[in-house]
Formats: sequence, C-alpha cells, structure tokens
Amino acid sequence: MSEMTAEVGQHLPALTRTLTRVDLARYAGASGDFNPIHYNDAAAEGLGLPGVIAHGMLTMGTALRVVTDWCGDPSRVLGYYVRFTRPVVVPAVGGVDVRFAGTVAAVADGVATISIEAMCGEEKVLGSATAEVRLG
Repeated sequence: MSEMTAEVGQHLPALTRTLTRVDLARYAGASGDFNPIHYNDAAAEGLGLPGVIAHGMLTMGTALRVVTDWCGDPSRVLGYYVRFTRPVVVPAVGGVDVRFAGTVAAVADGVATISIEAMCGEEKVLGSATAEVRLG
C-alpha cells in the first residue's frame, strides 16, 4: 500500500454523477430492492413523495466514491456514516445530477476523518456524512 498523507481542510476531488431511471433499475436488480417508489411515479406520489426517488444506499455508495477515488484503495476505509436528509428525485426522462465533495475534517493517529457533502441542486441529500480512512 502506498504512503498517504492528509491535512485538515484539504479538499478531495469532487464528483458529479447523473442518476437516471436506468441506474435505478440496475441498482434494484443488484441489491434486490424492488420497492416501487424507485420506479413507479404513482406509487411514490401515493406515499407523499414528489416522484420516483433514488435508493438511499445508491446515493450513499456513490458518495463514498469521493473517498475511495482519493485514497485509491477501498480497504483503507475504516468506517462510514451518513444520515439521509432529502430524497434524490429522478425524473422519467433524462436524469438528475448529484454533486459529491469531500474535505479532510480531522487527522489523528494515522486516520483521516473525511466530511462528505452530497448536493442535488441546492438541497443537501446526505447529512453528517463522514468516513474514516487509514493513512500511512
């Protein structure tokens, strides 16, 4: 494993991902989560949602790519925590851009704590998203 360093305040390269209904179908097949709120507008709206929404775990997993792309080795990730704050609404045509960014919030004992931001338009879709990464 190559030597890694991090400094508090360091910004990780940002990532923008366009999520489409095709992505939702693929994720449903991979995860086994076929809840109709992820593919059927009437089902989603019937539960008070503004439309079909992305799987929370898809959003969460994509957000962690900011960290794994930066550190180059997913096995360096020691822990990951998020709170879902807003759903990512995915239109029937085209897609929706979700922007992910990371900042080193702390470094101690060879571990960097990364604060991750996930934004869809002007809305924060993940709250308190943090990952711990082994340095060295």
